[in-house]
Amino acid sequence: MATPIKRIEKDFLLKVLFDEQIPIMYLRDRTEYILILDKPAKSELVFRADRPISKLKPRGKLDLMFDYRGQVIIFSVEVNSVKDNIIVADAPDALYKNLDRSYSRVNTPADLQVQFTFLGDRYSLSFPKITEYEPGQMGELFRDLDPKNLSSLVEQMAAWIKNYANGYKLVIFKDVKPSATEERVVAETGKTLFLPSTLANFPQTDPYPKKRLITEEMFKRYLESTGVDLAYVNDACARFIKAKFDSGIFSDAWIPVLFQEYVVGYIHIWINKEGKLPFDYGIIDTLYQFAKVLAYSLKTNGYFEKGKLKNEPFEGKVIDISASGLLFTYPHSALAAALLPDSELAVKLFTSRRNINTTARIVRRYKDNSLGYFGCRFMDMAPEDMRFLFEYIYGKPLTDTDASFLSGQV
Repeated sequence: MATPIKRIEKDFLLKVLFDEQIPIMYLRDRTEYILILDKPAKSELVFRADRPISKLKPRGKLDLMFDYRGQVIIFSVEVNSVKDNIIVADAPDALYKNLDRSYSRVNTPADLQVQFTFLGDRYSLSFPKITEYEPGQMGELFRDLDPKNLSSLVEQMAAWIKNYANGYKLVIFKDVKPSATEERVVAETGKTLFLPSTLANFPQTDPYPKKRLITEEMFKRYLESTGVDLAYVNDACARFIKAKFDSGIFSDAWIPVLFQEYVVGYIHIWINKEGKLPFDYGIIDTLYQFAKVLAYSLKTNGYFEKGKLKNEPFEGKVIDISASGLLFTYPHSALAAALLPDSELAVKLFTSRRNINTTARIVRRYKDNSLGYFGCRFMDMAPEDMRFLFEYIYGKPLTDTDASFLSGQV
């Protein structure tokens, strides 16, 4: 993710821009403009462009970048005035480095049309919903299981669990709604409630790259959301764990069964007798994979069929685009609510000279009062399409020098 530059370094870089007359790049309508700071940076920045920038007006936005000793820096400014080649703009609030996109984004060319379609089936279900998307993929350990044989899958899972736990329960939220504290927090977060020992606390950190666990901080936030006063949250958390120990549970775990953005149920395991080792991350990993296979099996057996949506193409308004991705908006709606990080889309790019078919993954989303904003990264684009798209949006062929400068992987 792009890293904001601290104020002292930001002030230094703005000073260097003028002192060393470092060229600043602005890309618009497939044209590359070079700007130079004409005066030392103060509350306003005064740029001199190498030529007039068409259609640039006061209150317009400039997305700028420059290279300082091999580090690509980006920032945005709002224009106050334009006269000939002189542009006056407010000083930026922030500069950014360590960009996580592969190429610089530019305004969308006027003749570009973009069409999106969800990859795979989509559903509208009555299960608890989270703000993340869980791809329906099975781990390698379970490739030999028959997803159509749901009862056999459950039997195999139960047999495996008996090696590590004294008790086990599988719950699907079909006719029942989450009611116990553990059920509600798992359903709201889509993460695992894991207590290796009820003589200790919740995990302080989550070691998984894509977070899976309910940490102590997360559980305390949940308690606050239920009305527990902040002053009593620590005590409430301690009492919750102590009550488990007092009831004879020594190790406890509740693993969600996730299907796309829905929590369809959970697997609960526990130890309440001496002689078994506490649960560890290896057990959680295996049950997490079991839960994935279980969700896939439910889908294969038509469990979610009534909630399947018709998958039709839709058009979002593309705000900007690069050779590696794009940002588009879509009005708040059921469709927009389904556009979650890690969702994959089939994308068609229509230009007057060439059409491109590719896929894209949503990597970030945010919203304002009326629109959702979705940042996408292109995946598996054909090399010839990549070369065409680069020339189409930047107005020049792709060269090693350009790729080095425009690359965000710094």
